[in-house]
Amino acid sequence: MFWIITLIVGFLSCLGFCLLINIPRRSIVTAAIIGGLGWCTYQYFVTTGSSKAMAAFCGACVVALLSEISSRKFKEAATVYTIPGILPLVPGAGMYYTMRALINTDYDLAADYASSTFFIAGSIALALLVVGSVIKTFTSITRKY
Repeated sequence: MFWIITLIVGFLSCLGFCLLINIPRRSIVTAAIIGGLGWCTYQYFVTTGSSKAMAAFCGACVVALLSEISSRKFKEAATVYTIPGILPLVPGAGMYYTMRALINTDYDLAADYASSTFFIAGSIALALLVVGSVIKTFTSITRKY
């Protein structure tokens, strides 16, 4: 039951964001499903004991891979699916807690939150880069043969 609720929450958060940023109508449901699956992947790795950065990396890998597949299938840009898909993975709470600690002049706590937030954000960016590079390499090799 936990996984169904997790999928629904990820789906709904991405669905709302898709409507907010005017994703093409035919791509909204697909982008929301990709975001829900990315969020489920993140939650799976967090509950099995992985670090949040590793969980965000795996979730972003799923989002990037499904976005590349969907972009080729539905003939849209991959960013149509990637941007809403990574929305649940973005460490917004970490950014908020970092700024709150800075305002309260608790610099040790701010540094702790900031480092965690940067690692999570960096792992998301790295996952998008790795999957995009692997897909481009794979497609260029298959075109040659």
